[in-house]
Amino acid sequence: MSSLQLIRRALRTAAVPAAAATMVFAVATPAAASGSYSGRAYVYGSGTVPDDFDDEGVVSVSTHRSSNVTCLWQTILWANGYLPSSGIDGVFGDQTDAATRKFQLDKGITSDGSAGRASWTKAGNRLAQHDNQNGWLYVVYDGVRGSRSAYASHDFVLQRSPDGNYRFYPPSGGGPYWAAYNTRTC
Repeated sequence: MSSLQLIRRALRTAAVPAAAATMVFAVATPAAASGSYSGRAYVYGSGTVPDDFDDEGVVSVSTHRSSNVTCLWQTILWANGYLPSSGIDGVFGDQTDAATRKFQLDKGITSDGSAGRASWTKAGNRLAQHDNQNGWLYVVYDGVRGSRSAYASHDFVLQRSPDGNYRFYPPSGGGPYWAAYNTRTC
């Protein structure tokens, strides 16, 4: 057997266990389970606050349908006047889908009802840091004012922890809730 054939055989023999190990690792890692573009289980930010939502994952009727990230997205829709506060329940249903489509249409992005990278980026442009207390950033989402809807103001508060994970306070009270992709407590 030639040395080239021996090398090929060795590579084939080593490739099968390596591929299997890679598949097991990819399935078992928590980051792979989160479904966010950043690979994190929570809404995450670093650097300047308005860029924090630029790499967040999808929430829709089929992806992270029931989660705290969906609750955060619903709070953003409420803050923009597209969803009543009673619609903030952490479940991405028909009302949230319709509100998301209207938000997307008004913002000039593809109106598919799925809050993905483009929708999160548009929403993130409304974030502003207001305070830094021992590494905790206090962030305000600047919602609509009285001229667009019957609501006087739709600002709400978020916090970015020293490790970059976000939590938020929905308008109905309660919280703070960690903006997690894989749990729903709101």
